Amino acid sequence: MKKRFPTFCRVPVDFGNQPVRLVAIQRRRAQQSRAREQAVQSPDRKEVGLHLEQSLNCRENGSLTVGSQLRIRPSRFNDSPRKLSGFNAKPEGFTLVEVLVTLVLLSMIVLALMAVFSGIQRAFRASLTQTDTLEGGRAVMDLIANDLETMTPANWQTNISPINNSPSPNYYAPVNFFVAEQSFVVPSPPTPLFQPLLSSPTSQMRTNILENIFILSKGNISGVPSWIGTGYSVTTNLADGTLYPLYRFYMATNAAAGPAGEAGLFAQYHAFQYTNTGEWSHLMDGVVNLTARAYDTNGVWMTNGYVNPQAFHVRFVSFIPQTNGITECFFYSNAIPASVQIELGTLEDHTLRHAESLSGPNQNSYLSNAGSQVHVFRQRIWIRNMDPTAYE
Repeated sequence: MKKRFPTFCRVPVDFGNQPVRLVAIQRRRAQQSRAREQAVQSPDRKEVGLHLEQSLNCRENGSLTVGSQLRIRPSRFNDSPRKLSGFNAKPEGFTLVEVLVTLVLLSMIVLALMAVFSGIQRAFRASLTQTDTLEGGRAVMDLIANDLETMTPANWQTNISPINNSPSPNYYAPVNFFVAEQSFVVPSPPTPLFQPLLSSPTSQMRTNILENIFILSKGNISGVPSWIGTGYSVTTNLADGTLYPLYRFYMATNAAAGPAGEAGLFAQYHAFQYTNTGEWSHLMDGVVNLTARAYDTNGVWMTNGYVNPQAFHVRFVSFIPQTNGITECFFYSNAIPASVQIELGTLEDHTLRHAESLSGPNQNSYLSNAGSQVHVFRQRIWIRNMDPTAYE
């Protein structure tokens, strides 16, 4: 008796949306071909794709062996047939290891994306902070430039030097322009603020100096000729811990008040009542540098070289040499500078906030090492109302 070995061949047939059908492979080729044609011509199948993945030449003594029923699965022409292991083949799934590996890879991708987004967010915030700092610095520079351009001499001919007398409403020597270095009793935070230059091979220091500036101008307020006094001053800190706030002084008086009224403007400014009067307004914080340089008609900086200008060619100007190459100067009568150069240095907002959270030596050390976070603005302003006879 011949021993028969069952042979199973996969014949994937595309039944569309029809369920899986079981077709028996017959013993003989003729029966097999007839069964195949019946399967193709069956009226309950709309589209049938018959693909042979391997030859049906499974033989036993020259004839096909009767096999049990073979599972025929629907598939499309371009799909890869699923491998069957036996008659009752089950669909393959994912193992627990594969799922864990996938979760680890997805977690790594999410963490990398979060790091990228965090860096972009930090850069965006830094750009916004720099934009705010630059806009604030430019606005202050424009305000100072407008005040300087309208500077007007009082034209009160007097030889009384305002240096030898304390300013008061009865002081008949109106000040046209005044610049003096700001000094503080408490050296915390430091002023002047010295900061090393990062690009300097010899460890040079940048000196941030704060100066008080007063400007006298004339205008028409509500149809009344008036003298206007404007000024700028920076204090190192306030009671609430605010560092380097910049204040602007503004006060007007009727021009009919004479020299006493004009002198009173400078006297009120010189009191430096930042928060106790309505003449002072808070502009911005973090101003570590504010200087004004006066230039004569020849473009020469009127600094320590003008020790006694009345003996030379400039009248009605008094100078007091100070440290750091700065000169305290008073212009009165018909003398005003031909041009003034303003320099403003402001700290970035995040640097200022971090410095405000510190105190004592830690604050001083942090500010001294924050030279790269200081934005410097510089502008030369020409004075239109300058009287050339003051330089004869």
